Amino acid sequence: MRIFAVVKIDESIVFFANNVSAEKRLAKGTVAYYVGEVRRFADFLQAEGIEEVGEMTAGNVREWQMSLMDNGEAPGTVVKQIAALRAWMKFLRRQGVLDQDIMAKVSIPKMPKRLPVFFRETEVEKIYADIYPKNYDGELDKLILRMLYETGMRRSELAGITLDCIDLSRLTIKVLGKRNKERIIPIESELAHNISKYLSLRNKLASEMELPLSTDKLLVNSKGREVSASMVYSIVKKYMTVLSNADRISPHVFRHTFATHMLTEGANIDAIKELLGHSDLAATEIYTHVTREHLKETYKHAHPRATNKK
Repeated sequence: MRIFAVVKIDESIVFFANNVSAEKRLAKGTVAYYVGEVRRFADFLQAEGIEEVGEMTAGNVREWQMSLMDNGEAPGTVVKQIAALRAWMKFLRRQGVLDQDIMAKVSIPKMPKRLPVFFRETEVEKIYADIYPKNYDGELDKLILRMLYETGMRRSELAGITLDCIDLSRLTIKVLGKRNKERIIPIESELAHNISKYLSLRNKLASEMELPLSTDKLLVNSKGREVSASMVYSIVKKYMTVLSNADRISPHVFRHTFATHMLTEGANIDAIKELLGHSDLAATEIYTHVTREHLKETYKHAHPRATNKK
């Protein structure tokens, strides 16, 4: 039973946007994505003459889903778009605005099984070469690439690291992951040295600007501004597009690379799960398939009789 006799879809989206913005567990990017996709669905409904929440049906959602796929949206993208609608409608039911679980009657498209892309060891080794500008931003770029590869952290986690998260004496970094879950990542002494060198430059930058930096974030650019997750993405694209032949280039590929190389070198999968901050071992186990494929490829190119093998 609905509490409200008539609720306009546009009104409900405003309520939803305010609610998810106040939900601390959701990142700003997730909030913007959810609200944006719900508005797209609302536009689709409006074109069908539907403007009230109570007029929506599972058939409308399925029609929208089909229109997305007909327009070339990838299955993975459609899954995310459906997730946005699911969050919205769950909110509406919780508020008593919607009296039925419409999304229970909607199935998501099957995802093609795709192995994670990772950088080859020979490609990653190039980030340790003398390829960076001889200035502050060059040192910053170098540190960002090395931290991504040597810690396996997400780009948002890297951008969010504060000075008090770094413990160079204990060789650890505290990371705040999804759902505000903290984890401690160990680092090598060489990376600790890189961080220490960068911090000296960061302090010098603050001195030259003649005012304290207005942030406690570890990563700031030469203008004293925080390095955002999107800036991390741009830096990775700038260098790895040149250094790698991988099908995709992104900070997340470094995360895949970290896990794959750790497994290849014999690391325990449970330990890798903790380092990555996965809540479910199944999310980590996909890398075992990657290493099997990598071993097959290595065998095929290295063994003299491999061409006769199936």
